[in-house]
Amino acid sequence: MQPAIVNQSHLVVSDANVSALGFPGPWREPTFTAAAKVRVGVTCCFFLIASCSNVAVLCSISGKRCKSHLRILILSLSVADLLVTLLVMPLDAMWNIMIQWYADELSCKILNFGKLFAMYSAALVLVVISLDRHWAILYPLSFTSAGQRNRIMLWTAWIGSLLLASPQLFLFRLRTVPGANFTQCATHGSFAQRWQETAYNMFTFCTLFVTPLGVMIVCYTRILWEIGKQMKHKNGEKGLEPKLARSKNDLISKARLKTLKMTLVIVVSFMVCWTPYYLLGIWYWFQPEMIHLTPEYIHHSLFLFGLLHTCTDPLVYGLYTPSFKEDLRTWFRRLGGLLTRKAKDSKPLADSEMNIKDFTSMDGPTTTATTVQSVF
Repeated sequence: MQPAIVNQSHLVVSDANVSALGFPGPWREPTFTAAAKVRVGVTCCFFLIASCSNVAVLCSISGKRCKSHLRILILSLSVADLLVTLLVMPLDAMWNIMIQWYADELSCKILNFGKLFAMYSAALVLVVISLDRHWAILYPLSFTSAGQRNRIMLWTAWIGSLLLASPQLFLFRLRTVPGANFTQCATHGSFAQRWQETAYNMFTFCTLFVTPLGVMIVCYTRILWEIGKQMKHKNGEKGLEPKLARSKNDLISKARLKTLKMTLVIVVSFMVCWTPYYLLGIWYWFQPEMIHLTPEYIHHSLFLFGLLHTCTDPLVYGLYTPSFKEDLRTWFRRLGGLLTRKAKDSKPLADSEMNIKDFTSMDGPTTTATTVQSVF
């Protein structure tokens, strides 16, 4: 399996997969290694956690408990995380188990397109959220146009994700190792020269990680700079109302700052989770021999660390959103009540209870207090 970071859901499956597609090294029969087995197990755990938590967020924000322009941003982020969960994680796990590609070429193209589309959408929606917080804090008087502006940015993010991921439909194809019964879905042979493949990978790396991360850093740097400046201004001239408090009361300003903290933690988790993996990818693009120098478990661990981001987003949202916590408590109470009722219904009746039920069914319903007490 070709280990280009953007063309696969992971860097390396095994050295055999790399040498099979034209890289240096003798051909060896691929195996499902112990490190790959651990990766599959952790990926399945992440899949359960991310799918349940993001669905819970979607169900929670479906109620109109927050302002519409904020609700649609969190909704889009949860949908993007679910796409990563439902497309990237199962495909990665199955690919590690089967090692080679057993489906047809159309599935090869569509699944790899969908995988990159999911990763683009998750990154670009975070850019939209960062821009929204930038305008909300630095230009609070533009609050009335926030809803329309966010809808335009979200449409741009989703359409841009489709366009940026579309080359996968033309680059991926099935390749069979000469003289061996081994077929793989890869980009090998789609580029005339090595530098063209490196250029495409660098373009994807910049649009998928560097540019979104750069926009996020600029937005939050300006926000934090403005907050620090306004705090100094407030301490120096107490009679002058600070820019951040241009609202009807202090509660709205505190709500904005709380939302800012939440989105900032989400962006930081995105940076922390994915940066090591992409740095390893850069190393590979310019020094392909590194694949033989680094242990296999390092590649697996860094990719799993990147997937952890889809699990942290709902957790961060829950920590900063009281309504989500209340929804969880309500759902757990309902689930507990449902399980309790089912347990009571399936519990066999005692002999005394059966005698009383038989007695009431034969002679009509009883009305004495002693009978009612004995039943319940």
